[in-house]
Amino acid sequence: MYPIPNNPDLHCHSTVSDGWLSPTEVVRRAAANGVDFLALTDHDETGGLAEAQAAALEAGIRFVPGVEVSVSWGGETIHIVGLGVDADNPTLAAGLEQVRAGRHARAQQMSDALAALGIRGVLDGALTFARNPALVSRAHFARHLVAIGLMPNVDAVFKHYLVRGKPGFVETRWAELADAVAWIRAAGGVPVVAHPGRYRLSDVEMARLLAAFVEAGGQGLEVVSGSHSDTKVSKFARYARRFSLLASRASDFHGAQESRVDLGRCAPLPDGVEPVWSRLIDRF
Repeated sequence: MYPIPNNPDLHCHSTVSDGWLSPTEVVRRAAANGVDFLALTDHDETGGLAEAQAAALEAGIRFVPGVEVSVSWGGETIHIVGLGVDADNPTLAAGLEQVRAGRHARAQQMSDALAALGIRGVLDGALTFARNPALVSRAHFARHLVAIGLMPNVDAVFKHYLVRGKPGFVETRWAELADAVAWIRAAGGVPVVAHPGRYRLSDVEMARLLAAFVEAGGQGLEVVSGSHSDTKVSKFARYARRFSLLASRASDFHGAQESRVDLGRCAPLPDGVEPVWSRLIDRF
């Protein structure tokens, strides 16, 4: 039996998707912050896991290979984290390749929409911030628009241009919920609903989402997230108990300049929930 982690952080990003740090730099920062059980969960991509695993071995911390899959459900984009996945699993690899193809089409449409407003060359600018050109995201667009002085920060860019109802927003059809869960389970992973407090869902809709997630084989919920207030932590602990979901703890760290919470610095899980790492500690 491996020891129970003292400071787990089971959701963060590197330059392989929309983070600011390389996989090695993410691991080193996590280790410096006292994280002892870390999952790298880049968007729709597992290309940084081997590098992060090597860095974790060097740093002396336990590493959980992960991914964050983009899902369309109920008119919202929902993110499902997969913890403990086999990156070489062909089912997962094929599914992620399908989702990445949708990202490329969206990036071009977003650039065209902003060009119609007179803001030209945005895709080229976003690519200068994206180490992985196959994964250009809204965050990369936002960073470029801040760099050219259009807006003071990334949050302002999103509010004015990149969220639903704004001129740079492009509706995209991502993976189906059941498919994403199936890909993760096929790869030996534990599917977890990421940062549920960020979704524009009523309590009734959240209950419907979690019921569908459980029916599809979903197993966990991010009760503690870098974007969750204490009130939301309590709320999603209740949902975890109601739907018998494992509770995860995660910073969702992207970079010091953008993230509300640093690696390893989020709140502890509340009492009365079963930690998701109880299903992972004997494997990693």
